[in-house]
Amino acid sequence: MYRKILITTDGSAVSQHTACAGVKFAQQMGAEVLALFVAPEYQYPVYVEIIPPSYPSEEEYIAQMRRMGEEYMGKIVRSCTGAGLQHSCMTAFSDSAALKIADVAEQEGCDLIFMGSHGRSGWNQLLLGSVTNKVLAHTTKPVLVHRLIAEPAPA
Repeated sequence: MYRKILITTDGSAVSQHTACAGVKFAQQMGAEVLALFVAPEYQYPVYVEIIPPSYPSEEEYIAQMRRMGEEYMGKIVRSCTGAGLQHSCMTAFSDSAALKIADVAEQEGCDLIFMGSHGRSGWNQLLLGSVTNKVLAHTTKPVLVHRLIAEPAPA
């Protein structure tokens, strides 16, 4: 039914747990996996007249975010390799992770977006916002939400 599944991660324990569930789902479907990490755009310091020497350059920031993305997506890659699934990884940059997730799913021809939810409700969800809810609002692709009832144990 699904040929290419986008699995998102932000490096948190919740997203790592969700990613493992996403790979298992992809294995059941015999689908290709695209792992995605969305990093915030580089921000120039606007509160000082001179950029401090310790402040990373845009190139250093991008390289650091790509390394983080590779680290965060490493578990997905290892799971896909172990399951014999075709896979690829992408680090994208945007200040709106939800919009970038929806755009990447469209541009890369994904049939499904697989992502997690903390399972917050009420005021917590309203005050904190939810990338998952924003993705649901901005995409026409199906979104499978893997909801965690309890926080996973630290790895």
